[in-house]
This record gives sequence, C-alpha cells and structure tokens, in this order.
Amino acid sequence: MPSKSDSNIATADALTLLLHNQHALGAAIEEITHWIAGDGADIVADNAVAALGTLDTNAKAITEAITRLRMC
Repeated sequence: MPSKSDSNIATADALTLLLHNQHALGAAIEEITHWIAGDGADIVADNAVAALGTLDTNAKAITEAITRLRMC
C-alpha cells in the first residue's frame, strides 16, 4: 500500500502537470487576445483578458496546494 507521502507526491506531480497546462492555455489566450485586439474586437479581447485573470488566480491556488503537498 502506498504511503501518505507517496500519495502526496503523486498528487503534487499531477497538479504540477495541470499547472503547466494552465500556463500554456494562458499563453495561448494571451496571443489570441493580442491578435483580436489588433482587429478592433475590443469586447472579445476584454473577455479573453478576464479569462486570463481567472487562470492567474487559479494558478496561484494550485501552486500553493502543490507546495503544501510537497512539504508533507
């Protein structure tokens, strides 16, 4: 049976991969936002920026959870 520490490591590793995906999605949205804003679609660009804010907020929470798991 895996130890609690092993479970924490596996969970932290999975969260780390999710966080990497979140950063990649954020970068992609940011690139698309710049492209959209250049074409004058300000409302769509504003919505994309709001989505980026959500990704940033959640990334911070995921990072804190990873840190706590790795400390156990």
